[in-house]
Amino acid sequence: MNILLSSFKYKFRSPVISFLALVVSLGLLPQRSYTESSDPWFALNKQVFRFNDYFDQLLVKPASASYVVVTPRRIRKGISNFFNNIQDINIAVNNFLQLKIDAGASDSARVFINSTVGVVGLLDVASVLGLERHEEDFGQTLGRWGVGSGPYVFLPVFGASSLRDSVGLIFDTALNPINYHDEIVLRLALYLVDEIDFRSSLLGYDELISGDRYLFVREAYIQNRNYLISDGIGFDEFGEF
Repeated sequence: MNILLSSFKYKFRSPVISFLALVVSLGLLPQRSYTESSDPWFALNKQVFRFNDYFDQLLVKPASASYVVVTPRRIRKGISNFFNNIQDINIAVNNFLQLKIDAGASDSARVFINSTVGVVGLLDVASVLGLERHEEDFGQTLGRWGVGSGPYVFLPVFGASSLRDSVGLIFDTALNPINYHDEIVLRLALYLVDEIDFRSSLLGYDELISGDRYLFVREAYIQNRNYLISDGIGFDEFGEF
């Protein structure tokens, strides 16, 4: 079953758990794809994966589970909206860099509406008004203009990536307005809440992992990135269902 989920979210803004979003599609990947990836640093990548996964299981996952228990759903939704609004800034910029003018204008309008009428993004008014939210980042922009992904790499803390997307991550991070707040304590607190909130949205998908966790994560990441860069053109979500 060769399924590429368009709803999968590549979160450059969540460094510790960027790779964890991959579990959305982990249980849906064909075994035959394992040998099709460019992973020349397999041994090192797998060790880094184990390091990241260990701390996720030890700290991030339990903290996220507790967050779900003690935080009302409406508040969690508002927190997710807030961080999505911040991410929309980067999405809008990368749409323009890819010459997707209409999408860039739509995402810019999303940021303006949600930052004002939506009370600094706590309310997603733009979606109610029919403004679609896109998924773009600088790694996709580089891919759009013909830059190859290069070897797969699993980064400490940041998670699944490639050489191209690692470079893109630098640009995307620079566009995050949280980085420019004067209070370092507030910046760290915002990053922490962001990561825990996003990780909490993935708790229900953890049980989808089967077999070699590293291989599932790698294949989910690579297939999803190819899907996003091509905007889904040429992919059949249910091609082998």
